[in-house]
Amino acid sequence: MHMQLLHNNKVVMFDRTDSGRSNLTFSDGRCRFDPDDTQLQIDCTAHSVLYDVTTNKIRPLTIQTDTWCSSGAVLPNGTLLQTGGFHDGDHVVRMFTPRSNLDWVEYPDYLNRRRWYATNQILPDGRVIIVGGRRQYNYEFYPSDSKLYWLDFLRETRDGRNENNLYPFVHLLPDGNLFIFSNTRSILFDYDGNRVLTEFPEIPGGDPRNYPSSGSSVLLPLVENATAPTSIEVVEVMVCGGAPQGAVRSARAGEFARAISSCGRLRVSDRNPNWEMETMPLERVMGDMLLLPTGDVIVINGAGRGTAGWENGREPVTAPVIYRPSAPQIWRFSVMAASPTARMYHSSAILLGDGRILVGGSNPHVFYNFTGVLYPTELKLDAFSPPYLSPAYDPVRPRIVGVRAAAAPAAVRGYGEEIRVSFCVTRYLTRSAVSVRIVAPSFTTHSFAMNQRMVVLRIVDVKQKASDMYTVTVVGPSTAEIAPPGYYMMFVVHAGIPSSCIWIKLQSR
Repeated sequence: MHMQLLHNNKVVMFDRTDSGRSNLTFSDGRCRFDPDDTQLQIDCTAHSVLYDVTTNKIRPLTIQTDTWCSSGAVLPNGTLLQTGGFHDGDHVVRMFTPRSNLDWVEYPDYLNRRRWYATNQILPDGRVIIVGGRRQYNYEFYPSDSKLYWLDFLRETRDGRNENNLYPFVHLLPDGNLFIFSNTRSILFDYDGNRVLTEFPEIPGGDPRNYPSSGSSVLLPLVENATAPTSIEVVEVMVCGGAPQGAVRSARAGEFARAISSCGRLRVSDRNPNWEMETMPLERVMGDMLLLPTGDVIVINGAGRGTAGWENGREPVTAPVIYRPSAPQIWRFSVMAASPTARMYHSSAILLGDGRILVGGSNPHVFYNFTGVLYPTELKLDAFSPPYLSPAYDPVRPRIVGVRAAAAPAAVRGYGEEIRVSFCVTRYLTRSAVSVRIVAPSFTTHSFAMNQRMVVLRIVDVKQKASDMYTVTVVGPSTAEIAPPGYYMMFVVHAGIPSSCIWIKLQSR
């Protein structure tokens, strides 16, 4: 249900605690004692794991309170902050620090309000804003300032019992304000001043895009301006898929409406922004949108009919679609090879450091059901390899061999500092074929990859050092508004083919 890649190339995964026993029993006799759990007060099975991408092994983790439909963000120090959930977990803050043999640490009653179906976003000063949740028309911060801030926009965008305002799409913009999208509407929001600065035009069509009519959204790559270093010329948000008006009510009655095929792009940096609409080759609800190292967008998982919610989806969409934002409009979408596995409600996907997409989950049932149902609970993981991983591209594929002289993969870099990245490539083309990008790994759940962003760094020069060795000098992100402090995957892209990543840490000097 939830996944987060950490800077040690391990993935934290967790589900919920009130679905009954999982299939992973603690080998050391560990048990969870929770008198408030609605299913099992004594549970000796794991509902969270740490997955090692390199070794393909898992380590069971212990969650005490219910994390169902919660939210998260990685703090600047690399610790995963996880917030809210259901029942005894809805006011809880949990921490997972990526060090050997550490487990979840929980802080009960930390949150001011119940946070179930909320959204988190890391901020330029390292705080995390926690927005919304079921019947929560407000936001708060971590670390807590013991205050609650009202946001009537979330109340205005609720569709009665159908809601369609949960897990709002929240993106930090380079000017330091937030873009918040809920249902069909979006705003530019000053979170410190608690002010709506702008309301953007409603997305055309009038169909809801947020949970449970779950579409997805990304902030398209931010390109550092070569002539004005502290500005980003183009800031653009993209929203794809969802379900039509009335689909939630229809699905509950056993009628499954066709999902939405439209995508909208909104250039929020324009003086008078308007949505540019496009059509995906496949209708999709409950899809996950992720940024690839190339700057393209993959849309993966989901269904062709219905909505999110237990038993509310039909017709799995197993073929991913790749979208190329800078291509001519008629060439932007490409349909990829289909997976044999249905990834329906409560599935998830994240970008890995080698450029693959890790996919897991799918359990559209109240409990774990492995037989006798239309879409059984899914336990296996898949990895989707985009076309750029084809061996045919190996001659032009770069390989990072160092960042400056530092051997440590998590080299610390300050804002606006020059960074020298050494890489090897067999068949080098031209300087214009080289770019360096940093990607913030996402906390993905319920069709939204929270906190993901890509910054294309400004190149100073590219120099050949040996027959197949080159050094590209780039300038780190100009401000924390462009790239908040913390860990990033750095990729070198050459001729449209990315390297595997090296991790860097951004922080103010």
